[in-house]
Amino acid sequence: MNIKNAQKEVDDWIKEHGVRYFNELTNMAQLTEEVGEVARIIARRYGEQSEKESDKDKDLGEELSDVMFVVLCLANQTGIDLQAAFDKKMDKKTKRDHNRHHNNDKLK
Repeated sequence: MNIKNAQKEVDDWIKEHGVRYFNELTNMAQLTEEVGEVARIIARRYGEQSEKESDKDKDLGEELSDVMFVVLCLANQTGIDLQAAFDKKMDKKTKRDHNRHHNNDKLK
């Protein structure tokens, strides 16, 4: 599925199940909350913090999908074609960073 299709799928879901989009500020707060849940899993599972027994069944993929869902909502309600924006970003990064990371001794 490409991003454009994902945006449409989220929009269709909102219209059928969600009644309407939350306003942009509410969605920004939701995004912050979801990113925090991703950070908690990463910090405890891959970082130095101890993972609580109650956190061991948390699904990182599900939490990342929650982040994506809210990002797609924000793009939809602000009129952003996220596929076009992403393609533009990848082109910019490719041109700008083509050799940058190859010369980074920290990555060798």
